[in-house]
Amino acid sequence: MSEPSQKPIRSLILGGVIPVIAFTIVEEYFGILWGVVAGMVFAVGEILVEWRKQKRVSPITWGGGVLILLLGGVSLATQEGVWFKLQPALLEGVFGVVLAVSCLMNKPLLVVMAKEQGMFTRLPPALEPVFRQRFYGLTWRLSLFFFLHTALATYAALNWSTRDWALLKGVGFTASFVVYMIAEVWILRKRVSREIGQDRVFPQSG
Repeated sequence: MSEPSQKPIRSLILGGVIPVIAFTIVEEYFGILWGVVAGMVFAVGEILVEWRKQKRVSPITWGGGVLILLLGGVSLATQEGVWFKLQPALLEGVFGVVLAVSCLMNKPLLVVMAKEQGMFTRLPPALEPVFRQRFYGLTWRLSLFFFLHTALATYAALNWSTRDWALLKGVGFTASFVVYMIAEVWILRKRVSREIGQDRVFPQSG
């Protein structure tokens, strides 16, 4: 995918990592409530930094930041840090719902993103329906990936230590997502090459 189309995915993967790190470090030395405050401060900082650098803030950054502030407020009111820890699970769950609903509406998000970036116009006409079908399936599978990770993140928030929960958000999710997408791309190349022919899908240079 092109650079613009990668931004929502990158925001989802990296967004909220710094507030999580801040929460984990401060919570370990000063307690849950100060950890929540630190996470909320850094969430606002993420929004301000993105706006300063890009003159806009992505919807995912807004959503993640607002969730941190809302759940952080609940954590402060109830003096329970678990509400703050549920933010990654809720954000991933929302993204899973968006992907699933886009398929149910017959407007798969990945197909729409690829079309907006002009990906299909660069393909031979015979390949466009093949790639649309594959991206449709990928959108469904990604929604399942996010739902499964939502369940794991929820369990981690409720049962794991703060450090293990932070590792899941900062390392576990990123690593599993990267490995999953590498596998999807490899399978896509194999299937499309088999259906259409290697030379037509991935022309040799020269």
